[in-house]
Amino acid sequence: MAKSMLAALAAVTALAGGTAQAQVAELDVGKAEGATVGGVSSWKGIPFAQPPVGDLRWRAPQPVQPWTGVRSATEYSHDCMQIPFAQDAAPLGTPPAEDCLYLNVWRPADAKPGDKLPVMLWIYGGGYVNGGSSPAVYDGAELARQGVVLVSFNYRLGRFGFFAHPALTQANEDNGLLGNYGFLDQLAALDWVQRNVGAFGGDPGNVTIFGESAGGGSVNMMMTSPMARGEFAKAIVMSGGGRSRGRELPLHSEAGPDAEDAGLAFAQWAGVEGTGAQALAALRALPADKLAAGVGLAQRPVAPSSGPMIDGMVVQAPSAVVYGAGNAAAVPFIAGANTADIGFAPPVEGDVFEARFGPLADRARQAYSAVSADPKALETAINADAGMVEPARRMVQQMTQSGQPAWHYRAGYVPQVMRKEWPGLPHATEIPFFFKTIDARYPGQTTPEDHAMAALMSAYFVNFAKQGNPNGPSLPNWPKYDDQTRPVMLFGMTEAEGGADPWRGRLDVTEAASDRRETSVD
Repeated sequence: MAKSMLAALAAVTALAGGTAQAQVAELDVGKAEGATVGGVSSWKGIPFAQPPVGDLRWRAPQPVQPWTGVRSATEYSHDCMQIPFAQDAAPLGTPPAEDCLYLNVWRPADAKPGDKLPVMLWIYGGGYVNGGSSPAVYDGAELARQGVVLVSFNYRLGRFGFFAHPALTQANEDNGLLGNYGFLDQLAALDWVQRNVGAFGGDPGNVTIFGESAGGGSVNMMMTSPMARGEFAKAIVMSGGGRSRGRELPLHSEAGPDAEDAGLAFAQWAGVEGTGAQALAALRALPADKLAAGVGLAQRPVAPSSGPMIDGMVVQAPSAVVYGAGNAAAVPFIAGANTADIGFAPPVEGDVFEARFGPLADRARQAYSAVSADPKALETAINADAGMVEPARRMVQQMTQSGQPAWHYRAGYVPQVMRKEWPGLPHATEIPFFFKTIDARYPGQTTPEDHAMAALMSAYFVNFAKQGNPNGPSLPNWPKYDDQTRPVMLFGMTEAEGGADPWRGRLDVTEAASDRRETSVD
């Protein structure tokens, strides 16, 4: 264990305080009372929109009705409707339900309105079909203990969150806010933060949005959507892709396939015909489990499901196009991925280098010469680089080119209990380190070295939220990105180290191949 790691552990791990009376937070629609444990006060299950049920299914989130008295806010509310899966790296803590638009807040127990603490807004992943804010690894207490206000929330998933149908387009109940209901939930949560986080001692002018996987893709949405401009000050994308240009379906198109086609096909499967008001009423009357059928990371599809779409309002263009044009939000930025991350590509028959790199195959063979000779392992590494690792660097490049300070990382610290099973750090398994919740993920199995790395990783994110720069006292230097040296912060097996990227050759050839494919599509 490097001495710098142990010193950092001592420097950035705050002692938990004693218990205290939780203060009542005065929100714009009523009062809510949480609980205080170990020097951190938390509020859970605060509604930020009306329940999206009945006639509000497939509507933009509607304002919460004010309440009288003091609302208890000590338990998570339902995560959004989905079919959970056993292998989830962040298993849900509540039963899913359609009534799910609630959020949670953690802050230092001694914080008070007017303190102007930095705010971190967490967006969970799960492929837009799974996930929630209740998993124990997303508990915000350890981040709050470092001096921030942490907010997490639920957003609609699957066909509840991303659905188009001609009957909805015809009804146009929310002035064109159609299709991307899950994204609209995210924007509503961000707006709630702007209106209410001051009641918890947070600074609405210093909000850092961060998310992983689909949550990282959601950060990309906020970075590139005009509807989120001015409502956050910094952004972190964790394994959020970023090379998806051209893959999102338009909500409606006369020229080709669109998200409405998927909605019509699902309606036919569900026994709903027509495109008028009666069809819409019948779709809204379907049981929630019918809409969830076949949608999930571990589910076999039974009918089409569209996912995020180009709707013309929330999403006006693929995020990669907006980043590439230099039009993403002008804020400090961090992006990264994991050393054993995921990528999505059809299986290769024959030579993987010829299939994935074409005329760049020889260059790619040399760049990947240090990777395992096992064909499956090699293909997995190539796919992960193309799907997550290089796109993270690409976004950092683009933000740097547009004049914003940006930092690139790669997480590769494998918890000691998993080192016989994992050759690198898999997708989503970095989250407990950045949240400093590894005991929740590996109860009774963590080591001092694991805790030291969690202290480092979480401290970088907290520093970034506080000052727009991840660096701080007693932490190894994380170099700001520049496109000449292309540095990276590596969270490795023994220590964190910033500098030259040992994977630069393979990421450079992946970049060249991806640029070539995008140019040919254009």
